[in-house]
This record gives sequence, structure tokens and C-alpha cells, in this order.
Amino acid sequence: MADTAMPASGTGSSGASNGGATEQAQEKAKEVAGQAQEKMRGRVSEQVDQRSTQAGEQVRGSAEDVRSFAQQLREQGKDKPAQYAEQAADRAERLGGYLTDADGDRILHDVEDFGRRNPWAVVAGGVALGFVASRMLKASSGERYRSTAQQGYRSTAELPSATGTRPSQFEPHR
Repeated sequence: MADTAMPASGTGSSGASNGGATEQAQEKAKEVAGQAQEKMRGRVSEQVDQRSTQAGEQVRGSAEDVRSFAQQLREQGKDKPAQYAEQAADRAERLGGYLTDADGDRILHDVEDFGRRNPWAVVAGGVALGFVASRMLKASSGERYRSTAQQGYRSTAELPSATGTRPSQFEPHR
């Protein structure tokens, strides 16, 4: 009766080796995923760095333009508007310096921190971005409608289908 101590699966020790192989595969998958994540983060950081440097240079150029505008206002005797323009130029200059000097990792870190500190600002930005996108889509849909109308179709129901027949041929016009 001592021989009845076999495992219920009947596989002996191969169940333990399958568990080890699965564990190794999971570890390998985690390692590959981690490497891919690091590689992607490096690419994103590099892109942010390049684009932020370009944007920083453009902002600094705009700040110089605002400064010259403020000088013109001073020459015309408009000191208060010139002061506001000078303040805007100073802020633009600081922003341009930050964008030019900061590397991609620092900018991404700062954006993440801002999102954590001000989640409602991020939500509001998303809503504003969605609104702008919807307005752009609406404007482009009007253009598509006009181009369809120029082709002589009264409605989208009259557009030829993939089969070559128009559903409106079988329906009375309204």
C-alpha cells in the first residue's frame, strides 16, 4: 500500500518543472517589457528635448518682438501699456529660457508634477482641447458637405454605395 503515493495528475515531477518554466517566461517578459518601456521613455524624452528647445527659441524671439513693441509704446508716451508689454516679454523670456535649457526628462517630470498637483487644470485643458477639436471637425465637415453638393448629390443617401446602386432610387424623394 505504500505504492499509492503517486500524484493525482500522474505526471510526477514535471508539474514542478512546468511551473518553473512559466515563472521564467514571466520574468523574461517583464524584463523585455521594462527594456521596451525604458527605450520608449528615452525616445519621448529626446523628442520633448528637441521640440522644447525649438519652442524656447521661438518664444525668446517673440519676447524680443514684444520688447520692441513696448519701446514703441514708450516713444508714443503710452507708459502703462508699455509696462504690461514689458512684463509679458519678461515672462516669455523666462519661459523661453526654461524650454531651451531644460532637458526632456525635467520637462516631463514637471508636467507630471503639475498634473498631480492640479488635476482639475488637466481636466479643464482636456475639455478645452476636446472643444477645439470638435469645432475643427465641424468646420471640416461643412467643407466636405459643400464638396459633395458640388458633385450633384442632394444628400448622402444619393451617394453611390459599394454595390453601385443608390438606396434613394427605391425611395420617393421628399
